[in-house]
Amino acid sequence: MYSAEEFDCAKTKILKYILYKKRTEQEVKNKFWNIIDSELLQYAIEELKQVGYIDDNKYIKRAIDEYMALNNMSIKEIKYKLLTKGIDANIINEYIDCNYSQLLEYEIDSAKKIVIKKSNLEKEDIKNYLIKKGYNQDSIKEAI
Repeated sequence: MYSAEEFDCAKTKILKYILYKKRTEQEVKNKFWNIIDSELLQYAIEELKQVGYIDDNKYIKRAIDEYMALNNMSIKEIKYKLLTKGIDANIINEYIDCNYSQLLEYEIDSAKKIVIKKSNLEKEDIKNYLIKKGYNQDSIKEAI
């Protein structure tokens, strides 16, 4: 078992890391896997999850809101970005399913902005670009 001092030290390191910028559970594990003993790391993560400092569901909502405010992305791109953060695909899919109409509306608006931005290209080239970026066919049709 670990002393209270060791536990507090580990928790403090993790807390500094996640207070600087919100992180997923997997990002915390990746950062500290070779710095903090794995069992101690897991205990600290569990405690921080219980008090709400680490919450992948809240992270998804915040990240998607940020992506929607700053970028033109397809739903597939958003999902991929969240997967690279180490978030479980089931949690991501559940969030997308629950908010699909809002995300689809965003995707269509995003595709329209890209169509306007790339208006100097041929229609087929724009369509291919959007397909490559992961936009679904209905969003592309509506945007063009």
